[in-house]
Amino acid sequence: MNITIITVGKLKEKYLKQGIAEYTKRLGAYAKIDIVELADEKAPEVLSDSEMQQVINKEGERILSKISSDHHVIALAIQGKMKSSEELADTLDKLATYGKSKVAFIIGGSLGLSDDVLKRADEKLSFSKMTFPHQLMRLVLVEQVYRAFRINRGEPYHK
Repeated sequence: MNITIITVGKLKEKYLKQGIAEYTKRLGAYAKIDIVELADEKAPEVLSDSEMQQVINKEGERILSKISSDHHVIALAIQGKMKSSEELADTLDKLATYGKSKVAFIIGGSLGLSDDVLKRADEKLSFSKMTFPHQLMRLVLVEQVYRAFRINRGEPYHK
């Protein structure tokens, strides 16, 4: 399986980089993983609603340019469906079984995802009703994808 994580914004924190590197390395035994880091749109701290929408739309265009027609797209969105680790594992297992070997997870910037990206998504996934920094979500996502592969293989790790 080919997993692509398309994410907006630079990762600066060393501890997050180290955690993501560790899980990416572990995932290498199960899937090809590629993290595509896109620049966030430069904007002043205080934005009007229309300026916010412009930023979201520009970031959305960058995201969509990295998605191919054969990707199964899972957008991380607070309004998405919440799944257990087992349910995520089942989703990835079914995709592999039915020939959907290219999966793209999308993590938007601090303002969220554009309507065009959400429309392109085959499904929307929420990790919680809480808001998380998008940089931290990268780490949580790679850990959960790793956990999903371990669950699907019946290997110890999942508790």
